[in-house]
Amino acid sequence: MSNDQYYGGQQHDPYADANGPQNPAEVTQTWEGQTWDTQYQPAVSYDRIQADRAQAQAQAQAAETRFQPQAVPPHQPQDPAGDWTPEPYEQRPYQQQPYEQYPSQGNPAAYYAEPAPTPAPAAFAEPAPAPAAAPAADEGPAYSSPTTSGNTRVTDAQRARAEGRSPIIEPGMQPAALTAVLGLLLAGGAALGSYGLLVPLVLLQGLTAAGWFRLNGMWPARQGIALAFLGGLVADAALLATGREHAAAAILGTLGVWVLLCLVLQLRSHADPDERMYGLMATIASAALTVVATGHLGAAPDAVVVGGVAVAAAVLARALPLPGPVSAVAALLASAGAGIAAGGLTDLGTSGALLGLGAGVCALVGLRVASYDYPSRFVHMTAGVALPLTAAAPAVYLLGRALV
Repeated sequence: MSNDQYYGGQQHDPYADANGPQNPAEVTQTWEGQTWDTQYQPAVSYDRIQADRAQAQAQAQAAETRFQPQAVPPHQPQDPAGDWTPEPYEQRPYQQQPYEQYPSQGNPAAYYAEPAPTPAPAAFAEPAPAPAAAPAADEGPAYSSPTTSGNTRVTDAQRARAEGRSPIIEPGMQPAALTAVLGLLLAGGAALGSYGLLVPLVLLQGLTAAGWFRLNGMWPARQGIALAFLGGLVADAALLATGREHAAAAILGTLGVWVLLCLVLQLRSHADPDERMYGLMATIASAALTVVATGHLGAAPDAVVVGGVAVAAAVLARALPLPGPVSAVAALLASAGAGIAAGGLTDLGTSGALLGLGAGVCALVGLRVASYDYPSRFVHMTAGVALPLTAAAPAVYLLGRALV
């Protein structure tokens, strides 16, 4: 069986007319029957392919620039009154159009496929503004966690103010009980003599120095605490050396020397200028309070007894669970009553009520300072214990000299 009979077609020999002209259509080999290649591959001209590609690129470019946002008109009309009235215009959001995928070279027939019709753009209406969500009453402001990239950390006091809460926290009954015990120790030591008063006084000065630095957020500050505490010890030694009649000179002289010493030491510091100034003020204030507490040692013994008892009664009454104004009035009345009671045991008599009232007012001031700006428990157990007695020292010294 020949090839012509097998395939069911006829094959033309292109070399039959070797000397004569040949027709290209006759040279082309064609098959009339089914061959092994069942895919039809028409002849495609190169010019038609290039034209189709150019048309596809033009359609893609037109689709990209179809929804570009419109620019604001350069000229806006004005009303007769001269006021500028902008023309309303419709701004359509930009939409990224996908590029058309070109068919591969293995399938030229795909070039003849009609392009998919582009849907007409719908009218874009101006979106209505979203209604603002009402702030929740129970939820507070959100705060980010502290980082090391330069963001300032939100303190507890700032958070309390932002949430509408008070940053003032009273020390409570336990620090008040410790203050009362320390005040009674001062009263008992004053009854025994100057050296008997020195032991509780040194404890009071140490609590004052440590508590003030922690109250200002500076911790650990061992050098500043040691410097302030050393100032109190120097004032005690100077007063014991010169006597009670020169107590004011000993206290003020020590205070002046310690302020100068703190200034010199801070100037030698290599810290940032702002931090150095903040440390200077905290050190001077702590040293001043510690030295001022020496006033208990320079006051009359009877005045120290009345003052210690009055402060103890004031802080205990203030720690009672009463409303703010009622608690303050109760503390003042308790201090005055304790002054009368302690004055009856000394030579002050009824004038002890005035001394007790003055000491109670100073104690409430010191207690309020120790309660400010969301203090920690360490502040309550140091500054909250010591500041009421330290703040009452000037009143005990001055009123004691005036009344005794």
